[in-house]
Amino acid sequence: MPDPLVLKKYSNRRLYDTRNSRYVTLEDVSTMIRSGEQVQIHDATTGEDVTAFILTQIVLEAAKRRNSLLPESVLHLIIRYGDNALGEFFEKYFQKTLQNYLETKKAFDQQFGKWLDMGMEMPRRMPEMMSGVSTIEGMIKMFGLPKPPASKRPDSEHPDPSDNPDSEQKPKA
Repeated sequence: MPDPLVLKKYSNRRLYDTRNSRYVTLEDVSTMIRSGEQVQIHDATTGEDVTAFILTQIVLEAAKRRNSLLPESVLHLIIRYGDNALGEFFEKYFQKTLQNYLETKKAFDQQFGKWLDMGMEMPRRMPEMMSGVSTIEGMIKMFGLPKPPASKRPDSEHPDPSDNPDSEQKPKA
């Protein structure tokens, strides 16, 4: 993983990008992170790492624009039980849960895309799969299933009675 982009936070709340030698806004930092950049933010005076504080500020600013971040009931619980319980929850569970969700979502999106592609191909492929074969046998072949035994095949459900020596044959009139 490449080195994180180091930003300095000045007392006037401005952020300075040390790699590109320019001032950036919270929105700029948000865009950098969305594009995959890792950032590390230090107080310019004390050298203290304020990354978590600034990232929280970005999240809260976005929530303010949408007028919600968490449901009120969750916010009440956070206040009631303090930041220790919240910190422990985020440290132990939330990050892993979010990572698992994103990985599962990505896998599902890829699989769903494959199904859509297969569905789009079906009208083109169906005639070649069905040519010269009965419909049931074509479907069996298409899905890679084993052929059913002869007694279960659709064309053998009503066999010719003359093929069965045990059946009574009526004399022809």
